[in-house]
Amino acid sequence: MPLAFLVHQPHPFLIRFTDTIGIRYYGLSYMLGFVTAAWLLYCYARAGRSQLPAEKIGDLVVALVIGVMLGGRLGSFLLYHPEQLLADPLSFFRVWEGGMASHGGFIGVAVALAWFGRANKIPFLHLADLIASTAAAGLLFGRLANYLNGELWGKPSLVPWAVVFSRTGGGPMPRHPSQLYEAALEGALLFAFAQWRFWHSNVVRDNPGRLSGEFLVAYAGLRMLGELFREPDASLILGLSRGTFYSVFMVVAGAALIVTTAARKQS
Repeated sequence: MPLAFLVHQPHPFLIRFTDTIGIRYYGLSYMLGFVTAAWLLYCYARAGRSQLPAEKIGDLVVALVIGVMLGGRLGSFLLYHPEQLLADPLSFFRVWEGGMASHGGFIGVAVALAWFGRANKIPFLHLADLIASTAAAGLLFGRLANYLNGELWGKPSLVPWAVVFSRTGGGPMPRHPSQLYEAALEGALLFAFAQWRFWHSNVVRDNPGRLSGEFLVAYAGLRMLGELFREPDASLILGLSRGTFYSVFMVVAGAALIVTTAARKQS
């Protein structure tokens, strides 16, 4: 193996107090994602582009935190490792061991938005569009944390920028740093697209649900692209990685939103 390949050194902690306790980058990534979303929601309210009052933003963020955490945690077990939940139910509560699924997190967010919108008499699709315009920031931070942790690495490769994840179970072979690919695609690129759509069009005001549909389709497509370089972290379904398989349903849901919102606008 050429010496030019970088051997990854895991960095799970920003500040470490003991072997297992400290400020972890993964937890910090979630905090940064929620803080970024809250800041953007305040910007939307000040600009008069949101039906969500500024004084309700904190309540919505709390609901989103609960939705993301419960949905992401349940999704990790039910969608990727159901046998672990059956064999060791208490592992669900050992959050320091990791285990979150973005697809499950999306479902948790949808439930939280439905509850919050009904409780505060704000249209669900409008709230969904607001959050769709901010969500990719959290995905960006989360994927960077995946890389720092040395988890969810890519398939073996000899590209010059390949990384050896031997210290976190990736073996001696160099691999695609797929976490960084996904950070760039479903994180930075998707965030830039959603922000461009929000600020440079009136899609959220004139066509509620359209931006949410575009986000779901774009995320699923970019996730599928990233999965081409990522080592599957669970058994395949119909020959597809689980990330790709579950993304198919997001394409269907997003396309349905786009079609129905277009039909409603024309009627």
